[in-house]
Amino acid sequence: MSKSRRGGAGAPPSAASALMFGPRPGTGAHSPAAQLQQAVTLLRQGQSSQAEALLRALQHHEAARFDALHLLGLLHLQRKNATEALRFLEQADQLRPGLAPLLNNMGIALRELGRPQDALACYERALASQPDYVEALVNRGNAQRELGQPEAALDSYASALARQPGHPQALHNQAVALRGLGRPQEALTAVRQALAGRPDYAEAQLTLGLLLHDLQQAGEALAAYDRALALRPDHAETLNARGSALEELQRPAEALACYDQALRLAPDLPDALANRANALEALHRMDEAVQAHDRAIAARPGQAGLLANAAALLARLGRHAEAAARYREALAADPEHPYAEGSLLHSLLHLCDWQDHAQRVEAIEQGVAAGRRVVLPFHFIAMSGQAALQRRCAETYAGDQHPERPALTAPRAAPLPAGRLRLGYVSADLHDHATAHLMADVFEAHDRTRFELWAFSIGPETGDPMQQRLRRAFDHFVDARQMGDRELAERMARAGIDIAIDLKGYTRDSRPDIFAWRPAPLQVNYLGYPGTMGAPFIDTLLADGVLVPPEDEAHYSEQVLRLPGSYQANNALAADSPAAAPSRAETGLPSQGFVFSCFNNAWKLTPTVFDAWMRILAAVPGSALWLLEDRPANSENLRREAAARGVDANRLVFAPRCGHAEHLARQPLADLFLDTLPYGAHTTASDALREGVPVLTCRGTSFAGRVGASLLGALGLPELVAPDLAAYEATAIALAHQPERLAALRERLLAQRAASGLFDPLRFARDMEAALLRAWEARTA
Repeated sequence: MSKSRRGGAGAPPSAASALMFGPRPGTGAHSPAAQLQQAVTLLRQGQSSQAEALLRALQHHEAARFDALHLLGLLHLQRKNATEALRFLEQADQLRPGLAPLLNNMGIALRELGRPQDALACYERALASQPDYVEALVNRGNAQRELGQPEAALDSYASALARQPGHPQALHNQAVALRGLGRPQEALTAVRQALAGRPDYAEAQLTLGLLLHDLQQAGEALAAYDRALALRPDHAETLNARGSALEELQRPAEALACYDQALRLAPDLPDALANRANALEALHRMDEAVQAHDRAIAARPGQAGLLANAAALLARLGRHAEAAARYREALAADPEHPYAEGSLLHSLLHLCDWQDHAQRVEAIEQGVAAGRRVVLPFHFIAMSGQAALQRRCAETYAGDQHPERPALTAPRAAPLPAGRLRLGYVSADLHDHATAHLMADVFEAHDRTRFELWAFSIGPETGDPMQQRLRRAFDHFVDARQMGDRELAERMARAGIDIAIDLKGYTRDSRPDIFAWRPAPLQVNYLGYPGTMGAPFIDTLLADGVLVPPEDEAHYSEQVLRLPGSYQANNALAADSPAAAPSRAETGLPSQGFVFSCFNNAWKLTPTVFDAWMRILAAVPGSALWLLEDRPANSENLRREAAARGVDANRLVFAPRCGHAEHLARQPLADLFLDTLPYGAHTTASDALREGVPVLTCRGTSFAGRVGASLLGALGLPELVAPDLAAYEATAIALAHQPERLAALRERLLAQRAASGLFDPLRFARDMEAALLRAWEARTA
């Protein structure tokens, strides 16, 4: 969301200032001097048309010509007609070259016309004539700032302030320059000094709001914007900025009203057009949001940020072909636009469009290694299994988008009795969602004699049975959808949360800035994001010995806390009530033949793994590959890819999305689940295992590619963890041709499900609690 605003240029000088130059040609009521004074009076009364008529007549009177031309220039400056203003001012300059106030006003007109270099030359001429001219020093600084010379601008403002301490415009514009240099605290000091001398300075109130907004103090920023609007109610840029603050405070309906009001005043204000689209998206008015993005792009064609924002919404809506087209436009406008290159590839993965895939991944890996903002961390772990680069990517992103915030000053609740801690879970998925299906039993199994449980729900209020169940599972369930990041962090601090657990990480609907405010002494990354967050405010990563062996710890910014068995929580085997099992015919599967399955999302499929799958199908006649259907476009692409590899496209069968119980019920129709790389199956793997379907995986090189190995290790089935893709292929083919061996594996799986502890939430809760207590003791020692 853009918060860029033009810095204060300083108000044009008053019309009366033009009268100080010319000789006084007579003193009668109808003398030129008297008529000039009458014109000034008319201007002050707002009767500019009458004043202009008088001045146009006077410009032909030799004795009054200079003053009349200068006043006409100022009149047109005040009308925002810089072209006409400059024409009159230049004529006046020809009559009396080198007069400092006139040159200063010419500079103002030139800046309005987008000619800062010429404006700077005028200011320099004015200062050569009158070195202590404070207004020219301020305006010279403004021109230097526009020319990308912020340090020179600061020198100009300092010179002005040395001559006139407390000059409001000099202080304000100094603040604008300091903000541009990334020195917000100094900027705050300057703009507050400006407002101390001139509390009714609307533009300074706007800049104060922008600075507070930059510092993630959206509530304080909102108050500053309100003061600015009380002084200048119809200022479109302030209304736009106010809307941005309201969005950050999770008040999108009010934000939308601000943007609409701003656009009534300035219909093509690009920032307001773009922000309006964001507000509509937050209100789930998606079709309108898409149209709003298109309108913003039409107002500013070829602007990479607007194109990328539109692409991101289209991707969120699953319209990945359109998203990819927009990302390509953004990259054509700016090849270095932050995260666009990786986002394009992510949309292509959703479409199973693998053209130039290897080259794209290589280019992104090189960008990540160089510290460039080429890809979002969650997208990257589906492209590259290099754990060291995953950390580099996460650290780059965290530093860019989620810097650590100042320590909270909110008072904390009193500690609980000795030995009892407050756990605070933060998630957008506390409803009928995969995370809830994994964690519900664990929440209920937590030891209430040792822990007080808090849920902070930043997701939708669905009211579905799972959400109702989770509300009962916690001691405190806080609906935090409408709390801003800092507001929620302060709420958590006031609640006295000891250990805050982020169940989202960098996944969809995550809000890492809550944790950037450090609401709890110990902050943990768990379950939602399978990798390092690379953020200094996340202390601990819950994992296990398979996911992160000791030799890999250098690739994680967090302290790695290993759980026994698998890191993945699971509900008990009896917790689910699957629907009636469908027949093969009902699912579209062939009546006979071996069924390989993979219900991972399409973006986890890569051409390398698909090559292996096609070789497996070729080696197992009559077999079928059962995949999850995301959308028709990606299914068609996969069929085409199969045919290109010599495999009948009809051997690919696509399963529609359905409810969780129905999904579990159809699982046993598969004979063997095939995992993916570099991002493997997580919940989809445990779903298959829960229903007795063996999972074949290839041990990846990072957290996201090792979850299958972790689950199988916990079940005592290491032979289903292949060391490489060649062994993975060979094992899949062998199991398809050796039904007795596969049947034995299935029997072992069924026996181990109950004995292993993988589906024992009570045991898992105790193991997790013990690990958290160890981390707490280490943190507070």
